[in-house]
Amino acid sequence: MNENDIRIDQFKSEIDGLKLKGSSSEGEKRLLVLGIVLLVAGVLLALFGAIEVGQYPDSAADQRAYMAQGSFLGIALIIAGAALFVRFSLARYLRFWMIRMTYESRANTDRIVDAIERAAGLDDESYQAAAQAAAVAAPPEFQPGPPPLQ
Repeated sequence: MNENDIRIDQFKSEIDGLKLKGSSSEGEKRLLVLGIVLLVAGVLLALFGAIEVGQYPDSAADQRAYMAQGSFLGIALIIAGAALFVRFSLARYLRFWMIRMTYESRANTDRIVDAIERAAGLDDESYQAAAQAAAVAAPPEFQPGPPPLQ
């Protein structure tokens, strides 16, 4: 395993260790498919309404009925389907983007820390000794971790 694979495994184990309750992607997939189905049904209904309006050129009442039932309802379904499709497509993309940004940020931070350690001339043993000395010397209120409850 190279260092990148080790970091990926460590990242996955840390995410699993957070014990976050993630939502299942099944519900999102269903709503994404529902959006596509509504979009297609809306197009078909709007086309049906337009065809039926054209078949009754002399009856204004029939034209208005088919226009209201077919075309307008079809357009409403198109809008609802497109909104669902865009919302859940963007949610998947942005979730992936956020995870990728977190991973790249951690990798950049690790590179900066390594560069600082090399510039300071610290090897692993002297770095660990310096970190332990800093932890002992710091007062309790400056220790890393969450603030104490009051």
